[in-house]
Amino acid sequence: MWKKEYKKWIDYDDLDTNLRDDLLEKDETELEEMFYQSLTFGTGGMRGILGPGINRLNIYTIRRANSGLAKYLIKNFNKTDLKRGVVIAHDNRHLSKQFAKESAKVLGAHNIKSFLFTDLRPTPELSFAVRELNAIAGIVITASHNPPNYNGYKIYDQYGCQFTPKYANEIIEYVNEIDDVFNIKTKDIDELEKSNLIEYIDTKIDDLYIEKLKTIQVNKKIKKPLKIVFTPLHGTSAKIGVRLLEETGYRVFPVKEQMIPDPNFSTVKSPNPEDKSAFDFAINLGKEIDADILMATDPDADRLGIAVRANDEFVFLNGNQTGALLLYYLLSEKKKLNLLPKKGVVFNTIVTSNLGAEIAKKYKMEVISTLTGFKFIGEQARYLEDDEREFVFGYEESYGYVVKDFVRDKDSLQAMLLVAEAANYYYVNEDKNLSDKLIDIYQEFGYYLEGLESVRLEGKAGQKRIKRIMNFIRRNPFKKFNEKKVLVYEDFYLSQRFESGVTTDIDLEKSNVIKYVLNDNSWFVFRPSGTEPKLKIYAGVVGESIEDSKQKLSVILNKLTDFVEKVE
Repeated sequence: MWKKEYKKWIDYDDLDTNLRDDLLEKDETELEEMFYQSLTFGTGGMRGILGPGINRLNIYTIRRANSGLAKYLIKNFNKTDLKRGVVIAHDNRHLSKQFAKESAKVLGAHNIKSFLFTDLRPTPELSFAVRELNAIAGIVITASHNPPNYNGYKIYDQYGCQFTPKYANEIIEYVNEIDDVFNIKTKDIDELEKSNLIEYIDTKIDDLYIEKLKTIQVNKKIKKPLKIVFTPLHGTSAKIGVRLLEETGYRVFPVKEQMIPDPNFSTVKSPNPEDKSAFDFAINLGKEIDADILMATDPDADRLGIAVRANDEFVFLNGNQTGALLLYYLLSEKKKLNLLPKKGVVFNTIVTSNLGAEIAKKYKMEVISTLTGFKFIGEQARYLEDDEREFVFGYEESYGYVVKDFVRDKDSLQAMLLVAEAANYYYVNEDKNLSDKLIDIYQEFGYYLEGLESVRLEGKAGQKRIKRIMNFIRRNPFKKFNEKKVLVYEDFYLSQRFESGVTTDIDLEKSNVIKYVLNDNSWFVFRPSGTEPKLKIYAGVVGESIEDSKQKLSVILNKLTDFVEKVE
């Protein structure tokens, strides 16, 4: 099958020269990887390696995706609504700007207008812009924190939320109807400009977004003595991140070497704020200026990682810890100011720490857990529009947070502003850093600790092995694990929850995820990544001390990894 697709490409006379040269250099194994399947939408949209072929990101597969989106929009919106247009943004990666223009060229050929950012912009700003401009959809060209040879394509609905599977699958059906990627209608940019089918948006949206970001502040007038080192890791938050912190009165020191929008991410091994090595330059600057806190956003600026100075060292906080701190600060301070909603809702995911839920319950907030992927939090946030309940906070373990839902996605800009506020507040009022405050929270609620192991399984063979492992786990569920009894077993693909011999339905979209809860409040999850060639193993524990939790977590993750590796 793949050879047939390959022949179509190599025989196409007008094939992009660079793509043709790339094809001619590849061996048969590499060619099969390029053509054995089409790129599909996962938890973060369509993401893949740049290069030729239907299983790669290139101008032809981008056009194919946009053609499917255009057909979906034409089916679901009338001619008047179609004039509302689609907002398009892009990050700093190789070919991102070209892919953004290609998207506009395909939409324009279907007489759908595009609002195009002329330069790189944060993904959350795209989500904001969709609703601000009353558009019918949004597109952002990004591969988040993936390696430099990757790029991606994420699509947003008219509510500023990534399309959830039931809608994305309809779009994919339209995409899959397209057999000939070389015969997709496009219009030249010049022609689109003359026809008013493209409009460039820049500083106007920036200004509106900045002003909206400032509204998340709880204690605006606190003293702000702390020094903050900030790095965008070569990505999209460089200008707007510094501007936001400066305009709100914080002392910010950018990592100059990483303010450059470098698509090769030359100063880091991985442009991922979850990776401590990504902070090397920030740490050096932090030591030089005696900084109090380090902040790093990923290249498309939807995730935030932080480290705080404690005892002359920088202590890293993970996504669960940062989320718990921000939630505790929001709820405790709003309660003092009598700003807590009577019916507030906090959102997390099925692989997020239970600590945030315990904090939320103390302040009488409802907690809703969604599937992994922030689009499910965004979708739930929209459902509150016709409800007396109020959105309070949403977060997930993978360094994603949103404070107010004018963005229906994770937003590192909101998070960095609230981190700056909380850090300064606790320093000024309690003489504590965020690490100290986290210990206070642990002492009150329990020493919660979570971890993640990823088993990387590349290519077609890896995909098959992940499927075999999940099928084996599904056919052979644990009754006990690590000498602990299984209290709850949830299979999100079968949409069933098993507890105390009783089976109930799970009211969430189907997803290939399996979760166990044990009788000591520990839990673990098996989940294939939607965007990377990995099987992810999540686990969480609660202990009597940090050391106790670390030991419990290490045992569980090691046993689970060994178990997975033995599955044939």
